[in-house]
Amino acid sequence: MFKFICKTLHNSRSVAGDSHAHTLCLIQSFSSSLEPIKSSPNQHSFTVTYLINSCGFSPEKALSASKYLKFETPDKADSVLAFFKSHGFTKTQISTVVRTFPPVLLSDPDKTLLPKLEFLKSKGFSSTDIAGIVSASANLLKRSLEKVIIPSFNFFNNLLQSEEKTLAAIKRSDALLLFDHQAHVTRNVEILREAGVSNANITFSLTNEPRAFMTSSDRFKQVVKDVETMGFSPLSINFVLAVQFLRGMSKSTWEKKIEIYKKWGWSEEEILGAFKMRPWCMMASDDKIMGVMDFLVNKMGLDASFVARRPKLISLSLEKRIVPRSAVYQVLLSKGLIKSDGISLATVLEPPEKWFLEKIVNRHKDEAPEILKLYKEKLDHAK
Repeated sequence: MFKFICKTLHNSRSVAGDSHAHTLCLIQSFSSSLEPIKSSPNQHSFTVTYLINSCGFSPEKALSASKYLKFETPDKADSVLAFFKSHGFTKTQISTVVRTFPPVLLSDPDKTLLPKLEFLKSKGFSSTDIAGIVSASANLLKRSLEKVIIPSFNFFNNLLQSEEKTLAAIKRSDALLLFDHQAHVTRNVEILREAGVSNANITFSLTNEPRAFMTSSDRFKQVVKDVETMGFSPLSINFVLAVQFLRGMSKSTWEKKIEIYKKWGWSEEEILGAFKMRPWCMMASDDKIMGVMDFLVNKMGLDASFVARRPKLISLSLEKRIVPRSAVYQVLLSKGLIKSDGISLATVLEPPEKWFLEKIVNRHKDEAPEILKLYKEKLDHAK
């Protein structure tokens, strides 16, 4: 049954892998255009010392970076560091930027760096946002503002029809501003539309996981086809979530998750059913799955098949949600204040905090005043 699922993931790379590949392409492209700078021993020694003392480089990294840097005085480099500091970058962020892109120290802050930061600020990013985006993707500083950054921003803004959503997408994936994504993204959006996915759900996916669209159209189309084969309705938000998750998961990772659930007695039908109800259950770490299943089945006595029918439980925090609320549930159950056939453990675990406090804790505070203290102790222990 799972051959079609695994085929979807064949030769796929994780989202992090895709991002890493993009970074490598940029580095290779940049490096190929540079020749190591011939410098005098004094220049070489000064540069290495500066990188170590002023930028937090290790001796090895400083020595490597000095092959592509040439400065005999600290004036220009100091002006770059001062520029970043004046624009709200922390010491750690500045060090990260320089380590990622050492030639930035040779930049003219006013001509090369300032226009890019001003553009981002003009679109609604705060100084904190900008520092975070640039430090997470320093390669942005060597991309053309007019040829790459502005066109990329406008492209996604036109797709999302909202600057607010565009800002949210860029915060989630700074790579949106690094490349020309129009060829792949436009076609992949059309593939979802052809499958019957609503514009609202496409916008949701683009905003929350834009990297899912940054892949070849052939691969994206195959993922969409296999999600259809699994029985997902294109009208459901879970359809685009399944596309996101399958596109970003390797075949081996998927198969490992299958085996973990099988160890707890889930059938292939139950696993697929859980994935359709709650795609996040296949995105939880192996340790998270094992921990939640062990607690619910071995400590709380739930049937493994029951958990398969309530896969949201896998997504909940074990330490901050499941354990504290289960402790309260057990006390109330032992006192006869609730009955397991009336209020199930899942009913107590799944709702938001406000509901749990109002309907469970506060409702029984007179008959069981200790439960609030118990609950807070369990939460404090989780911190």
